[in-house]
Amino acid sequence: MSAPPAGDENAAYFAANRARWDEAVPIHAASEGYDLAGFLRGEKTLYPVEIEEVGDVGGKSLLHLQCHFGMDTLNWARLGARVTGLDFSGAAVARARELAAEIGVEDATFVQANVYDALAVIHTRFDVVYTGIGALCWIPDVQRWANVVSSLLKPGGFLYVYEGHPMLWALDSERADKLMVVGHPYFETERPSEWAGETTYVDGPPLENQKSFEWNHGLGEIVTALIDAGLRLDFLHEHREVAWQALPWMVRTDGATAARGYARRTAWQLPPGERDLCPLMYSLKASKPA
Repeated sequence: MSAPPAGDENAAYFAANRARWDEAVPIHAASEGYDLAGFLRGEKTLYPVEIEEVGDVGGKSLLHLQCHFGMDTLNWARLGARVTGLDFSGAAVARARELAAEIGVEDATFVQANVYDALAVIHTRFDVVYTGIGALCWIPDVQRWANVVSSLLKPGGFLYVYEGHPMLWALDSERADKLMVVGHPYFETERPSEWAGETTYVDGPPLENQKSFEWNHGLGEIVTALIDAGLRLDFLHEHREVAWQALPWMVRTDGATAARGYARRTAWQLPPGERDLCPLMYSLKASKPA
């Protein structure tokens, strides 16, 4: 991200998060969880539900907001899209540009900016705006985000989101008694939740920047923000599967065990008898009227 505007009360939170993400880039690039070697071989693909629900992107312009170091962005390029990725981490953007060169994708642009500042640095409009897993928790105001998204879309274009469900983010994920208990805010709050973690969500060494700040957003808040921004909701799907082991007692859908991280060909569920208790992920598509 670029620096937030002067006087922004969230500036300190953004700065702390950016420092953590800058440090995480080389760790993630070297991790088994991200499996960069598999990506370079063409094996580390997008999730099947994303490919199915977004549809054919051949020849379309696609903007990936909060793109990290560009693996998913470049997977859309492999499917034929003309891609632009935006992220607040300078280290992530630099690595994404290197990665594009490594796999020979020339029609890919990566831009460093806070998602709220996207309109100041991106002057084109897109057929598709895409946001993947674990992005929305880093923004404090979902309505402001929705307004940016709408402004970045061409008439007739659409937003696609594949995300952890806000109900899942609100659960206490560290309980030993296997009870699903709400331990964190479900709705958007003025001040973020503060977290401290020695490592990132995949394998790797301890971090120096261990603090992070996150905001949850209720599903109704997200959908209403998009509608208020002038978009039309095409679908909203809630999923019983999640792309990582979000709770320690979850089981893999194929019954096997897996390394920590995002395994693209596997998914996790609540144990038998509990699978209808709580949505774990959601996907949505919202279009801008032509």
